[in-house]
Amino acid sequence: MTDDLRPRRSVLYMPAANERALEKAQSIPADAIIFDLEDAVAPEAKPDARTKAVAAVQSGLYGNRELTIRCNGLDTEWGSDDIAAAAGAHPAAVVIPKVDSVDYVERVASLLDDAGASDVMIWPMIETPTAMFNVREIAAHPRVAVLVMGTNDLAKELRSPLVPGRHPLVPHLATALLAAREAGKVILDGVYNDVKNADGFEAECRQGMEMGFDGKTLIHPSQVEPANAMWAPSADDVDYAERVIAAFDEAVADGRGVVTVDGRMIENLHVDNARRVLATAAAIAALD
Repeated sequence: MTDDLRPRRSVLYMPAANERALEKAQSIPADAIIFDLEDAVAPEAKPDARTKAVAAVQSGLYGNRELTIRCNGLDTEWGSDDIAAAAGAHPAAVVIPKVDSVDYVERVASLLDDAGASDVMIWPMIETPTAMFNVREIAAHPRVAVLVMGTNDLAKELRSPLVPGRHPLVPHLATALLAAREAGKVILDGVYNDVKNADGFEAECRQGMEMGFDGKTLIHPSQVEPANAMWAPSADDVDYAERVIAAFDEAVADGRGVVTVDGRMIENLHVDNARRVLATAAAIAALD
């Protein structure tokens, strides 16, 4: 499974200081977990949360889920120690808040390397105006695997409200998407705050999926299954993809230059899309 095809439909933040939450996460069907040392943890609890996050990553109790640790920023008293501890646990990645520049990414990469964790990737959070101006360079860094949109902080920095449809944020979401696709990287949509508004959450998931995001970061277990469903090819999608590929292969074998499926003209780009649908479905099945 290539890294860009690894399912990241649902990426759940879990407060690392909360032992009960860490235990519960072992049975939640999220594709990935972010053990959070930053916003979800009070200052006095951060050292203990760091120990718990490391233990969770090393426990082997989370099945095939991709495990990451969100560290505090390097401008805090905890950031460097968080990265050093995470390096020892060897999660899939460290998630770093408020990454404004490629130099910041390089600083994190150097700290990981110095701690013997050159295999640990970096998921920078894009959540400031400066980050938006530098997102192409950030995405292109070879250590970056995934961009994570920090929509709450971005809206705060822009002084814009979080409204249904997110029209104040759409241009910035699209800019980050362009950067991720240019660099061949994965990108995750930001969180949805109103955990009791299932319809609103589904609408925002649909918007993110249709824009091209690879999945969504989540703040509550109830959001996992709707996100998984939104970013998974449906049975109809798989059937259509199989028919597109079969029709195209048959046309090539017969020397025909024109291919149609269900009355629609099929070109190479449609075949590429169909193959990605099937590969995504296979990757989800393998993860399950």
